[in-house]
Amino acid sequence: MGLDPVLLIKAAIMGVVEGLTEFLPISSTGHLILAGSLLGMADAKAKVFDIAIQTGAIGAVIVVYWRLLIDTLVQLPTQAVARRFATNILIGFIPAVILGLLFGKAIKAHLFTAPVVATTFILGGLIILWAERRQATSVRVPTVDHMTPMDALKVGLVQCLAMIPGTSRSGATIIGGMMLGLSRHAATDFSFFLAIPTLIGAGGYSLYKERASLSAADLPMFAVGFLVSFLAAWVCVRWLLRYIASHSFVPFAWYRIAFGLVVLVTAWTGVVTWAD
Repeated sequence: MGLDPVLLIKAAIMGVVEGLTEFLPISSTGHLILAGSLLGMADAKAKVFDIAIQTGAIGAVIVVYWRLLIDTLVQLPTQAVARRFATNILIGFIPAVILGLLFGKAIKAHLFTAPVVATTFILGGLIILWAERRQATSVRVPTVDHMTPMDALKVGLVQCLAMIPGTSRSGATIIGGMMLGLSRHAATDFSFFLAIPTLIGAGGYSLYKERASLSAADLPMFAVGFLVSFLAAWVCVRWLLRYIASHSFVPFAWYRIAFGLVVLVTAWTGVVTWAD
């Protein structure tokens, strides 16, 4: 195959799309299906590529929260707060593992369709509008350190909704967390931390399953996508943490509703193939 510059440019575009959408409450999967369809990257290998570039986005979260993650690891033997934090991440992660292994294949087979993606986009937008309206009165958990194991389990269960394409993993965990009484900041932090084991686990598992369809010739494409996704996500995560300090998620809700309508129109006119 050699180094195909067009393919590398496409890989970079996909990396930007993944990096910018993974941690915003707008569904990276929906955007990757759209971008992949428009760029002609919708084959089996492209699916593995999508997962590889998610790993780049996760690298960005690890870098942004590096100090806190290291401190937590160092304090695990001695500090109850660190142990509770690590336990909560583990508890929040488990539902995705169990439900992912049980239903992942069936969801991929049946739910990657335009009506589903569009509906989840629009419904998600409406839920964000509703959650933001009731948020001011109902904060029970100001920071991640105040979370109970039950809070973590509930957010972990909500995260499983994101197995439905178009839902948005960060959207489900952040908005779900807010509806369960977490502050916007606590919900966003926990969503980012929960992303680390969830996306690394999903990525590793998928790469292992699809290892037969990969070759050394794919390395440049994967490397470009990974690097660009990492950089885009690093910018995005830092921006989002600043943004939520003084803004709500309402603009993302309207964006989701508009994007859902775009999905319906492109599917109806046949511009984009929304099947997996």
